[in-house]
Amino acid sequence: MKKIYYLSTCSTCTEIMKEANISEQTGFKLQDIRTQPITSTQLDEMKKLAGSFESLFSRRALKYKELGLKDKALTEQDYKNYILEHDTFLKRPVVILGDKIFIGSEKKNVAALKDALK
Repeated sequence: MKKIYYLSTCSTCTEIMKEANISEQTGFKLQDIRTQPITSTQLDEMKKLAGSFESLFSRRALKYKELGLKDKALTEQDYKNYILEHDTFLKRPVVILGDKIFIGSEKKNVAALKDALK
């Protein structure tokens, strides 16, 4: 499976997609998480590849500070619920290539994604 979870309004996501040549034409299934929200089943599949919901959770989200989450001890179930509740909590983009997952926009992650696509 070749799939990407992203936000079409996020310039970082679109830039990574352009750099890595990710599109429907290259065999990817694209899911804009704003217009087609992530399901619990999809999130469970991502967790299986990533190892935890926490690794999929973005602490950069504005709502993270707004809701005072940095002062709380969150559980795996909390991370899952927040990601399902609002797309801003998913670290983006999330790219799945078979049994590999690439999460977020860190340079080393984008470089590993590009290598895997070669």
